[in-house]
Amino acid sequence: MKDFGFYLVMTDPVVGYAKCAEAAVKAGVKIIQIRMKHVSREEILHEAREVRRVTQGSDTLFIVNDDPTIAAEVGADGVHVGQDDLSPKDVRLRFPELKIVGLSTHNLNQVIAANDEPVDYIGVGPVYATPTKDIPDPTLGLETMGAMIAASRRPAVAIGGIDINRIPSVLEAGAKNFAVVRAVCQSSDPYTEICRIIGIS
Repeated sequence: MKDFGFYLVMTDPVVGYAKCAEAAVKAGVKIIQIRMKHVSREEILHEAREVRRVTQGSDTLFIVNDDPTIAAEVGADGVHVGQDDLSPKDVRLRFPELKIVGLSTHNLNQVIAANDEPVDYIGVGPVYATPTKDIPDPTLGLETMGAMIAASRRPAVAIGGIDINRIPSVLEAGAKNFAVVRAVCQSSDPYTEICRIIGIS
């Protein structure tokens, strides 16, 4: 997998998941992920199907967070798993139809371990403090983020509290790929926000 730049994680977008996905596809975002917490499986399935419909036939890859069964059921391109989810090896064995497997890492040891896992990319974070997780992992800061990215043999995406003002520092510290959540999801005009982000990255 090659570097992809801007990675959009959709969590509670104010315009809705399908409309947010439409904005991302229109703007040429390479990867989008749907991440829904504290909702029923049926709700996630419904929204994931809508996002799959929007991304079908486009150049935008569609990733489902945490749940490979939902990812496979809706025909997503892949799944992103955490350290406590199904292992990448097991995902590959049980869901061979999923082309892409991403893995979250939160320290250097996890990055080194991920180098031997069948993953296509890793998440590195949280770079900055973020309210999007109930029990957040310790904040890395730019120096540790840079060291983790440098140690990875796969594309690494920086995530956690990244907004348009912080992107230049994140890129300067060694990131080639970065994820944005709130800056886009809280916007009533996600297309314009995405274009602003792509324009400076």
